[in-house]
Amino acid sequence: MQTVSMSHTLSRSPVIGVMGSHSASHVDRAREIGKWIAECGFHLLTGGGGGVMEAVSQAFCQVADRRGMSLAVIPSVASDRIATPEEGYPNPWVDIPIYTHLDRGVHSGDEPSSRNHINVLSSTVVILLPGGDGTASEARLAMRYQKPCIAYLKSKDELPGCPQAVRVESRFKFVAEFVLANVTP
Repeated sequence: MQTVSMSHTLSRSPVIGVMGSHSASHVDRAREIGKWIAECGFHLLTGGGGGVMEAVSQAFCQVADRRGMSLAVIPSVASDRIATPEEGYPNPWVDIPIYTHLDRGVHSGDEPSSRNHINVLSSTVVILLPGGDGTASEARLAMRYQKPCIAYLKSKDELPGCPQAVRVESRFKFVAEFVLANVTP
């Protein structure tokens, strides 16, 4: 029997979390990000719904020969015998849905019952696009958990409640440089 040395470290592909509006797609920025993440060989993580989440996932999945997977943390309503995803989840571009009982049909922001914690904690780097309270919550959680986080916004007005400590860039070049700087050992 052959033994394997435990000192051999397997490399893990970075998981890039993209957070943003559930209703508005911000399609130009979302597609640019999704395509780039796939071309880099990274995994993509979203909340699995519509808007930004669907647009970024679609662009990611449409890259030929991509190595990464489209992951999504899906809210579901659980009873004693069945768990049902909330309506509109997962979008058709999710390779691996991760179903959770958290949120229980209501969006709970920073509360311990929020799936936003899973989104942020599972990401190597967080990219924020325009969004509302849920996206602002993920920005606050990224700061709390000391996750590298950058907002791809024209101005902070596109993400009300975004912490001042979050770096904001309006040009994708700087977003890409930030991500690469934070996934390289």
